[in-house]
Amino acid sequence: INIDAGCMSPYEHGEVFVLDDGGETDMDLGNYERFSDVTLTSDHNLTTGKIYLHVIEAERKGHYLGRTVQVVPHISNAIQDWISRVAAIPVDGTELKPEV
Repeated sequence: INIDAGCMSPYEHGEVFVLDDGGETDMDLGNYERFSDVTLTSDHNLTTGKIYLHVIEAERKGHYLGRTVQVVPHISNAIQDWISRVAAIPVDGTELKPEV
């Protein structure tokens, strides 16, 4: 349950690709960024570790108001919210919101 590719085994996942914002991702996303001529951020690299960390931090801040944190709905909602938020980040060098 890694946060990013920085500590993943290069034997299993290949070399680490460093994005312009310093985020570490696997070579698959790095190749996609290069060949698509886009500039991705570390938020475009969604991992189970990032989602679980996000939900745990929200729980520690009292976001769930004492409710039991569960995979459904809390983790699944966090994934959907993350994707919706990241889909609005410009990747083509303009400040225009992508049409999704």
